[in-house]
Amino acid sequence: MPHTASAVTDNPGSSPAAWWAVISLALGAFGLVTAEFLPISLLTPMASELNASNGAVGQAITATAVVAAFAGPLVVLCSGRLDRRMIICGLMIVLLLSCVLSAWAPNISVLLIARGLLGFSLGSFWAMMTPLALRLVPSNKVPKAISIILMGISLATVFAAPLGAFLGELWGWRPTFLAASGIAIVALAIQMLTLPKLPANVAPNLASFKAALTRRAVAIGLTAGLLIISGHFAALTFIRPFLEEVPRLDVPTVSLALLAFGVSGFFGNLAGGAVAARSPAWAVSSCAFLISTVALALILFGKQADVALPAIALWGFAFGAFPVSISIWNARAATDHAESAGALLSMTFQVAIAAGAILGGLLIDSFNTLAVIIYAAVAAGAGAALMLVQGRAIERRRT
Repeated sequence: MPHTASAVTDNPGSSPAAWWAVISLALGAFGLVTAEFLPISLLTPMASELNASNGAVGQAITATAVVAAFAGPLVVLCSGRLDRRMIICGLMIVLLLSCVLSAWAPNISVLLIARGLLGFSLGSFWAMMTPLALRLVPSNKVPKAISIILMGISLATVFAAPLGAFLGELWGWRPTFLAASGIAIVALAIQMLTLPKLPANVAPNLASFKAALTRRAVAIGLTAGLLIISGHFAALTFIRPFLEEVPRLDVPTVSLALLAFGVSGFFGNLAGGAVAARSPAWAVSSCAFLISTVALALILFGKQADVALPAIALWGFAFGAFPVSISIWNARAATDHAESAGALLSMTFQVAIAAGAILGGLLIDSFNTLAVIIYAAVAAGAGAALMLVQGRAIERRRT
């Protein structure tokens, strides 16, 4: 297809699929999301040692998301014709620095700076993920490539939260962050070996962002994503205090619940990719409705451990399907503006994460942990309804 302002050498189908390069990106995603999720499982001991409230330390998630929201579009705009391989490797170096600085942080201010570095790497990686998938594999293999990359996120949800809680109890939260830096080193090494040179033939500009944003399918996906992600992260950021206070689970059982969340998320990624390859709108709306239903179950029956544990697992399955589903929707909505649409989706993710964490912190400090679950039920349900009605209407017109 002809190059546009943001179709940065996509040219799908012109060369064999570079699956090892795709896998290297999945490993980078694994390292980034592992680092992003660590405060969720380490929130209580971090707050205690840093002499801050749970709500305040929860803003470590916010700092990451705020920086990531701006980093994605800015890096895409400023990257010009730079080799995307160099950019991805540079982002892994920033991830390494963030983990080391988090492990050293003497106070919450330094921790927030470290998390800001993570946000820069995370937002930029998210922005370039789908465009790179479009360039590394033929067009008919793009859903599979996106699923593989996002499988790194699913695996991170399996290991990051429960392993973080376990290692935090065993070693302390600082050595746990330091251990996460090893993932960045491994990811960097493998990417340097497997990623081909990816120079940009045409540099993205503001016109390409405007063209992508004014496309109705893109706008609907971003709005639905904003609602669903903000609700999800408002609750997930403070899930450990909820599990400790409502069903009154001890630390080993909390770790088990988070492990169930992560394992289910891995299978949700597989299911979401399969459904989204046929209908991204159905995939997005289905997993969002499931998140809303699970939140409602926790509101009504969360005091019962035998309800809370399977509910957390089902929640993990639902959200595991979401990133791959919304990414495939976004890729189909703007294949001719890949980097710009990818940057907008990245920005939406991070704004929603920041909004969810901020609102969750306010709700948990002003009311109780149940309030964040109520918000998750309402926001996810609204996003699901939007995609089911408007998204499906767009899909029917395409066919």
